[in-house]
Amino acid sequence: MKAFALAVLTLIGAAGGALAQDLEAGANSFKKCLPCHRVGPEAKNLVGPVLNGLEGRKSGTIEGYNYSEANKNSGITWSEETFKEYITDPRAKIPGTKMVFAGVKSEKERADLWAYLKQFDASGNKK
Repeated sequence: MKAFALAVLTLIGAAGGALAQDLEAGANSFKKCLPCHRVGPEAKNLVGPVLNGLEGRKSGTIEGYNYSEANKNSGITWSEETFKEYITDPRAKIPGTKMVFAGVKSEKERADLWAYLKQFDASGNKK
């Protein structure tokens, strides 16, 4: 029984380490986004909108940000799937978007970036 408990604790610790590594990689990847976007409690709209509370949010709805008509009318509700499609090639996902970005081509980097972003609630606090 002790061996089983030790194995479970080892697996839990390994999973937690993997998650922290993904969040760290996502935070590093987010540096590419910093010229235009912010997250966190003090985040403000810049060239792009605040990305707090992205998961489950409808595209084009951050107050005080002047979205393109394409973005406002895209019908997108942000999820892991829609985010990954968008961040791979923003102009292909939403033709007419104002976002000028080459995209993130690596699946792992997209996953890490999503893990990082989805931890922020609408107020910018970590969930």
